Amino acid sequence: MGHTIAVAGKGGTGKTTITGLLIDTLVKQGKGPILAVDADANSNLNEVLGEKIENTLGEIREEINKRESNGGSFPGGMTKAQYLQYRLNTAITEGKGYDLLVMGRSEGTGCYCYVNGILREQLDKLSDKYKYLVIDNEAGMEHLSRGTSKQIDTLLLVSDCSRRGIQAVGRISTLVKELELKVSQQFLIINRAPEGKLEEGIFDEVSSLGLNLFGVVPLDDWVYEYDAKGKALVSLPEESISKKTVKELCGKMGF
Repeated sequence: MGHTIAVAGKGGTGKTTITGLLIDTLVKQGKGPILAVDADANSNLNEVLGEKIENTLGEIREEINKRESNGGSFPGGMTKAQYLQYRLNTAITEGKGYDLLVMGRSEGTGCYCYVNGILREQLDKLSDKYKYLVIDNEAGMEHLSRGTSKQIDTLLLVSDCSRRGIQAVGRISTLVKELELKVSQQFLIINRAPEGKLEEGIFDEVSSLGLNLFGVVPLDDWVYEYDAKGKALVSLPEESISKKTVKELCGKMGF
């Protein structure tokens, strides 16, 4: 089984940006094969990576539902299970040095959990084919609490430099313990810190929650500019402070 890196945190903290830059670093260092997974229902990891996606797992689920409601006919005489597996095999987008699987979501009550189950099964089948699995989790605790990953080798908790962000990742850390999830190592990364500096109150909050502050990513004007122009953030110039810092953190974590 490959080394699974899960990234989690409050929405709007730059969690997906960190995930994308982490994937970019692994690719450029020749650490593949890599499976990038967007497990956020509000999918946008592909935009950070500069990839167009054809299908999400949620969209495939919707297609299966529509075929069932229209008589249950599937192409080539396939059963529902056979057709579902066929479509899932086409859901992986080939990127530059990695494969990308996007969860998305389908419509209707309860469908989200069903799609989450499909993702879990796919990861179980694919995990031994890749050296690294990098999973961008949804903003919050739901993805972890539903147990999409059986084993998390490295959990990266991403926060901005606000107390609310720190408290959000503190709740995720607590949930990990309560659910007895298999997490080998856990690190806190604080993102978007002006000049890379934190106020004393933030250090106090981190300490009070028992979090392991591993690194601080400075506020980066390049990220704002590229995002405003709709450019893929993995194409940031090498002098980008975000890009340089994530690369350094990857080295410190042994990736």
